[in-house]
Amino acid sequence: MSRKVTRSLLLLTLALLLTACARIQMNASRGPGWYLVKPTDTLYSIAWRYDLDYRDLASWNGLGEPYTIHPGQQIRLFPAKETSRPADSTTKAATGRAPQPASGPGNPPRSGAVATPPPRVVVKPLEPDFNRVLRWSWPVDGPLLKRFSLKQLDRHGIDIAGKIGQPVRAAEGGKVVYSGNGLSGYGNLVIVKHNDQFLSAYAYNRSLRVREGQIVQRGDVIATLGQGRDGVARLHFQIRKNGKPVDPLRYLPPRQTTR
Repeated sequence: MSRKVTRSLLLLTLALLLTACARIQMNASRGPGWYLVKPTDTLYSIAWRYDLDYRDLASWNGLGEPYTIHPGQQIRLFPAKETSRPADSTTKAATGRAPQPASGPGNPPRSGAVATPPPRVVVKPLEPDFNRVLRWSWPVDGPLLKRFSLKQLDRHGIDIAGKIGQPVRAAEGGKVVYSGNGLSGYGNLVIVKHNDQFLSAYAYNRSLRVREGQIVQRGDVIATLGQGRDGVARLHFQIRKNGKPVDPLRYLPPRQTTR
């Protein structure tokens, strides 16, 4: 076999291998707008990472409570495009005639037809005390180090000074929906769901004292205070409403001044 033929075969083999690798890579990730679930993730932590409302994220991915996800699962970070037409126009186009009205009061089923019972609507009650008016309290005792700013990613909350190991308390009662260190830039992090609108987060902790799914009351110790990336002892505290960061000082009772 000549060198020219051998070289051509090698190039062809290399091209096939590169194509196969590209296909494997495409199957491993769907590209921008999709997120590959890691073992430490929850739906709430993914929504927090991308400033999304967890309810929107659940809807876009067809997830119902308790929003269970699995490592390796692909999560859509955007709403799916509406491609289907209204049911009545689809039915008419397919059959050539307008759809028949559903049977019901004043419109009995046709002879020989079996009436379809209406779908059962199940209304899930909210978590314990989730209907109450929220009354926030300060999660730690200490002066402010940084105020809230939407323009800076590291200031989507406030930083409160403290001592290493100092108790970090829940600013309001709710359900722990994340407890771990899987979100880059937050260290040991706790996220608490207070109702359908509000979540709060407690970052840079030295240790975590609660687990996911645990119900906590206002003032319960959920972590111990750690230090930021600059080595200064602090708690980074955030409140989010409908997935978006809001200034915690609008909700916390007046107490401290900036140092």
